[in-house]
Amino acid sequence: MILEWFNASEVTKIGVALADHFAPRQATRSAAHKSAREKPGDAFQEILRRVDREVRSLRLNFYKKAKFANSFKWRLLENGVEQGFADEVTQRLIVHLSGGQTPTGLRHELDFKPDLSSSNNAKYLLLQGNKCISQGAYTEAIDFYRDLITIDPRHAIALNNLGAALSKLGRYKEAEDYFYQAIRIKPDYPDAHSNIGTALLLKGRYAEAETFLRRALKLNPRLVEARVNLGFTLSFMSRLRDAKPHFEKALKYERRNADALCGMALIAKTEGNFDQAGAMLAQALQINPRMPRALAAQAAMRKMTSADSTWLVRAEEVAGSGIAPLDESELRFAIGKYYDDVGNFKNAFQNYKQANDLLKPVAEPFDLDAYKHLVDTMIRVYTPGVVAGTARGGSTTVKPILVVGMPRSGTSLTEQIISSHPSAKGAGEMEFWSHAVHEHESAIKNGSLGESVKDKLAEAYLRALEVRCGEALRVVDKAPVNSDYLGTIHSVFPNARIIYMQRDPIDTCLSCYFQQFVLSLNFTMDLSDLAAYYREHQRLMAHWRAVLPPGTILDVPYAELVADQEGWTRKILKFLDLEWDERCLDFHNTKRAVVTASFWQVRQKIYTNSVHRWGNYEKFIGPLLSLKDLAR
Repeated sequence: MILEWFNASEVTKIGVALADHFAPRQATRSAAHKSAREKPGDAFQEILRRVDREVRSLRLNFYKKAKFANSFKWRLLENGVEQGFADEVTQRLIVHLSGGQTPTGLRHELDFKPDLSSSNNAKYLLLQGNKCISQGAYTEAIDFYRDLITIDPRHAIALNNLGAALSKLGRYKEAEDYFYQAIRIKPDYPDAHSNIGTALLLKGRYAEAETFLRRALKLNPRLVEARVNLGFTLSFMSRLRDAKPHFEKALKYERRNADALCGMALIAKTEGNFDQAGAMLAQALQINPRMPRALAAQAAMRKMTSADSTWLVRAEEVAGSGIAPLDESELRFAIGKYYDDVGNFKNAFQNYKQANDLLKPVAEPFDLDAYKHLVDTMIRVYTPGVVAGTARGGSTTVKPILVVGMPRSGTSLTEQIISSHPSAKGAGEMEFWSHAVHEHESAIKNGSLGESVKDKLAEAYLRALEVRCGEALRVVDKAPVNSDYLGTIHSVFPNARIIYMQRDPIDTCLSCYFQQFVLSLNFTMDLSDLAAYYREHQRLMAHWRAVLPPGTILDVPYAELVADQEGWTRKILKFLDLEWDERCLDFHNTKRAVVTASFWQVRQKIYTNSVHRWGNYEKFIGPLLSLKDLAR
């Protein structure tokens, strides 16, 4: 009886179809802020005629009538119709369907309550939504959770679970809004904190992700998903020593947790223990043979060959099975690598393109004008006169070494070479200067970064270096984004040495396109965006070379480094005032964690097959060919 009362699938489909027919005609109207009281016109009259033909004969009960109206309204909102206009149109629709009167209890927002008690109603909808999620029926789950929220807008569990279902469908921005709503209603809700932390992790906002995930674990220490994602967050921040216990504890709670096994594999491979990592990934795939993360990780740990065809068949099957967009993207990058490794460049490019296309709707669109503005600001602020007067404040230490350049330009290789010297260590990619520039943006734009601020920044940065690398005489920070902030960094550490990696511009951009980065590196997802970004990046680097004192920056051409390893290693060490040490030539044997995408490459001897790699893809990469004029 109850199931039949709630079976509204037919009218839901009709409501969605009517909204799809109506919304395109009204999106412009609502965007222009038409009055909600204005009659929708001919399009709405057509909708009413269809309601008379298709809906009235169904003799809807109260719940199904409200379900029909809600499906219509939600679809209007999804199609871009403004909230107030959607409310008004839906209200008119339900009044028409009810013979000219609004049914008792059906308010403007369609906050309905059937004859069943609200408690039983809510329990049923929540149960059905959860059941759909467990079966992978995410679209159906969304319908149940939305119905529940319509009944009870402050149902934190429904809001959180709605966000979870939207995430599975790749609608991450909507999902995050619902997670935050759940926390505002129920601040001590661990699952919602965990989900926000996971969303921030996907965006590469690691410090914020750590805060939410730790909060979730404080509320519920046995929340395994939060513990695993905290482990990944700390790993990506190069804090492997902190990350490992979280994966281990997750496995203590759930011995067969495949995600925790992948986390342990991540730590093993960043430390160069590829056999151990491979065994853990194999174990994860025994538990979940269709796990995208584990399959993709297998491809990243070695050069694939035609003998890996079994892996390819499984990876392509999973990628095409309707999994979440980010999961499919991760697998498409791995499949692209397989085809690149075996020399099938057409299939490789097709998969890389598909991988990036899956990321674009999830990430914020790249804003070229905003990046141009940043470049213009740095050029305007850090004039030769300003740079010459930055000696006061900050620190005179020579400890920091900044290895910068475009992503995938050889920064990890150079860091590994330097870190192989007994007097130097690598700190990986630190976020310090990105946060510092954001925090003091106003002062920097006005050219007024005072002595006290410089002193505080110097103290905080040196403390951060010490936390990562102890008392090393030299510490390498290889965050590529530091290229944007060299004026600020020099004003705080005028004696810091900067190594800029130069790689063929097309090879660099193509390698970026072939790599899955965090969502914040959105310029890497489109070839035209990459070309535009690269030109602005070079414009800013030309400025830094012009205004920073001679001897501050050493340009290291990647192609020359791999062709003459010893010669360029000697130049680098001399530039850093470090004595020659043979161990720098055997960098691939150095035992240290490498968290970046080059974790495998830096464990290999120098190789030259990454030089002029783009020739294999020339017919596919039109927008990048415009960068030929920038090649050395």
